[in-house]
Formats: sequence, C-alpha cells, structure tokens
Amino acid sequence: MTNAPNVLWIMADQLRFDYLSCYGHPHLDTPHIDALAGRGVRFNKAYVQSPVCGPSRMSAYTGRYVRSHGSTWNGMPLRVGEPTLGDHLREAGARAVLVGKTHMIADREGMAWLGIDPASEIGVRVSECGFEPFERDDGLHPDSPRQHWSAYDDYLVSLGYKSDNPWEDFANSGLDPDGELMSAWLLKNSRLPANVPEEHSETAYMTNRAMDFMAEASQGDKPWLCHLSYIKPHWPYIVPAPYHDMFGPEHIVEPIRSQAERDTDHPLLNAYQQSRVCRSFSRDHVREHVIPAYMGLIKQLDDNLGRLFAWMDEKGLSENTIIAFTSDHGDYMGDHWMGDKDFYHEVAVKVPLIIADPRPEADKTRGSTSDALVEMIDLAPTFMAAMGCAPKPHVIEGRDLTPLLHGTDGFFRRYAISEHDYSSFEMASALEVAQEDARTVMIFDGRWKYIRCEGFRPVLFDLETDPGEFIDLGASEAAEHIRIRAEMEQALLAWAMQHHSRITATPEVLAKQKLAAEIGILIGFWDEIEYEQTTGKPFSSLVPVGAPASKSNAG
Repeated sequence: MTNAPNVLWIMADQLRFDYLSCYGHPHLDTPHIDALAGRGVRFNKAYVQSPVCGPSRMSAYTGRYVRSHGSTWNGMPLRVGEPTLGDHLREAGARAVLVGKTHMIADREGMAWLGIDPASEIGVRVSECGFEPFERDDGLHPDSPRQHWSAYDDYLVSLGYKSDNPWEDFANSGLDPDGELMSAWLLKNSRLPANVPEEHSETAYMTNRAMDFMAEASQGDKPWLCHLSYIKPHWPYIVPAPYHDMFGPEHIVEPIRSQAERDTDHPLLNAYQQSRVCRSFSRDHVREHVIPAYMGLIKQLDDNLGRLFAWMDEKGLSENTIIAFTSDHGDYMGDHWMGDKDFYHEVAVKVPLIIADPRPEADKTRGSTSDALVEMIDLAPTFMAAMGCAPKPHVIEGRDLTPLLHGTDGFFRRYAISEHDYSSFEMASALEVAQEDARTVMIFDGRWKYIRCEGFRPVLFDLETDPGEFIDLGASEAAEHIRIRAEMEQALLAWAMQHHSRITATPEVLAKQKLAAEIGILIGFWDEIEYEQTTGKPFSSLVPVGAPASKSNAG
C-alpha cells in the first residue's frame, strides 16, 4: 500500500450511457456497474471532447481540448512534446500503465526529427500516450496483419486457435450452421456466437491482464494508475455464448427519431443520413439484428467487471483504489436516423461516468448522482490531484472533480465543448467541403446545445423542451432562438480565443516576465526619476559599481 490512492480507470469503447441499468435501461441489467455507482458518484452530464475514438481519447489522456492537442481524427498522431497524464504522474513518482486500447498513433516523423529512438524508454512513452504499456490491444481490420503490440493473438494461438489473423477469425467471427466462418464485420452475422469461448474473449482476457498488472504492482512501493481500456462493445458487434442470445427483439428500446429529422433541410445533417452506416442503421431489421449483440457485449463486460471487483476486494486493493468507469463516446444504433457516432446528439456525445473514491472524505457522496456539467478532460486533473501532482493550469484545460466527489464547493462549468473533423467522411465528399472546412463544434450549457457547422447554418436544440433532440432550431426566426444562437456563437469565440498552446508558461516563467525591469530590461522609462518612482528603487542600483561612464559619439 502507498499513501496516495491508486487509480483504476476503466473505459469501454463506444458504450452508450443509457445502456446501463443505473442509467435507466429497462431490460439490460448491469448489477456490478450499478454497485460501483452505489459506492461512488454517478454523473448525469458527462461529455466527451469528440464523438470519435482517437481525438476523444487524446483529450482524455492530455486533459486538453482537441483544438489544443491537434489530434483531430483517428490516425492523426499526437505530436511529440504534447504532455500527457502519464508524464504528469511520473513527475509525482507514480506509474501510469495501459491494459487495452488507446487508439494512439505515434508521431514517428517528429521522433525522427528529434532523434528519439521509438524503442527507447522515452520513445515508448511518446508512442503510447505517456503510458507504460503492460498490454496494448487496439483491434484490427479483416485484412490486417498480426498485431505487433498485443499478446492477445499469441494467447489465442497458444490455445490452439491458429490462423493468420486470430483476432478476426475467432474473437470477431462466428460459425454458421454449416460450420462456415462468418465475419462479424458484416452486420447480418452479429447474432452468431463468437468463434471463441467467453473465457478466452478479448473482454475476459483484458480483465485477466488487469489483474496480472495489479498483482504485480501491489508488490511495489509506487502508487499506480491502471488504464483498463476495453475494445468492446465497439464493433464488430459479436459476443461469445451464452451472451449472444440473451436478448431479442422484445428487449430493444424504440428508436429515438422523428419524421421531422428525416425531412431536415440542413445539408450536413442530410448528408450524414445519406452515409452508408446511417442508411444501414435506419433500417429496423438491422437494429433488431445488432442491438441484441451490443447488449450482450455490455452484459459480458458487466460480468467481467464483477469478477474483477470481487478479486480486488479479496486482495485488499479496493480500499485504496479510486475506480472510474466511463466510455470514449456512444453509439447511435439508428437513433436520429443515424449509425455509429460522429455527431452531437446525447446518445453519441454524452457518456456514462462513475467514480468511486474510497477515501473517507468521499463518504458523504456515496451512492449519489451529480447533474454538474463535466467533461472527459476533467479526469486527468482529478487523478493528478489524488496522486499528489501539483496543479498545471497552464497545460491542463480540464477541472478537478474532487469537490464533486467529496461534496465540497469549488466546481462549476458553464459550457461543455466537443469537436469533430469529418474531412475523411462521405459527408465531406458529398458536399464538396474542403479538408480545412470540414469541422463542427458543439457548445452545450446544460439546456441549449449549439453546433457550429463551418460553411452551413448552425444546429440548435433546446433539451429542456425537447429532450429527444427532434427539433432543430438552428433556422428558427423566434427572437429567443436568435438571441441564444448569438450568445452561443459568442461563447464559442471566447473559448477559442483562450490561451491553449502556451504550455511552457509556468507560473515561474510568467513571474520572470513581470520582473523585467528588475533584471535590467528598461522599456518606456523617460528618465531616472520616472524609473525610481515606478519601481521604488534607485536607478544607480542598475549600474555596476565601477562601471565606466558611457561616451557619446565615441571614436
């Protein structure tokens, strides 16, 4: 044990907030996640900084907005020199370890320019978002080569599951009644059981690996943060038996959508709806095929978390470990006539967030809910504070959630921000939008959700009168809506104009700038008298003793 608490930061990829029983799902029972909420705080208004895996995670790992860290899309490297949570924790003598997915792409060009060997200690940290990689698993694609960063493929092969791509052929495919291998990349195969026993699936494997790390780390003398990052319930949507047939059409909640949304005159929203994934999930038979598998993946996740939490209790780890559970974004599943993620309706941009702090200071908030407006970038400063890091407001743009966890004053946010770069999407091609203009930004104050769409009119939802987000008020001529749009646009401008790249300007550096006159940098003083009146010091103190008098027109 250490004086500082440890942190287990669990992230489930593409998990909707409303597909947990503690958030109100009527058919999907998640007792272990619910129990975590019962001993912590459940946040009802937690928003990601981008509704896409890569930029959302880079914001979570840096504590900074997408416009600040610059990794705007999947496959966009996080630049060398961008400080991360792992870097900050190491300064405080703690370990930051990865078990699972980051979706990080290393800035190899930047590393080469600086002469950093990717295999060196520094190179590995730069390549892994600042984490110490205990086990990395970012998933593959059907035609991908064997993973070089994860042992999961080797694990499957060691058990006899041999192929050129075990991740695809076993964990993410199923067998039809004739024994033919069917890839879960095709949605029609989602209801098949995955071609691997549950105990050898990715979810079970990563749970085991987190236990392996914690067992090892508990023998050391450093506090640790373990980022257990599950790749599921992200597509491919397929789950091992017995979870594959636990749910059926009778368990599917009706889609959140209206005909008015279908008939939108907004070019960008219309282009979204015409994209392949949205057209697909707008069909009821696709939803009925995929959602039961999605629900099964979440049920499997909850069962494995129950296994993990029981193990932590048995080993005495729970009493000194903050546990945070969240997601990197949601999943439309046909709501609003859309599929996947990539826009700003609640089902995509709002995520579950539960934090259970075992420290006595958190006793008064156990089992409570919070309606405070929080962002994913708030996790980094919260973990830093818990583990003894000094605040870094010149770097970190998130806000420490400790006041909300401990029931004290000191936390307030007026707006949540999220950003999306859709330049590589069908929408940009269909609308002939240039790469530099294919950008949207959401600002949300808890009621009004304003979405700036570069080159198009904005989108506006009033979640107080329209919680389903059916009615776009972006073109409304009502005086109130005109006023709100102007206020939100101004708030976005104010946010964009804040310092966000001055990360080397520590308080010490800024203090030196203020002391310019004291170190002999004299700008704007007319004479000795003005200097002495301004600084309270004799001008002679600036002239070295015995220095020769200056000569004019010398030589």
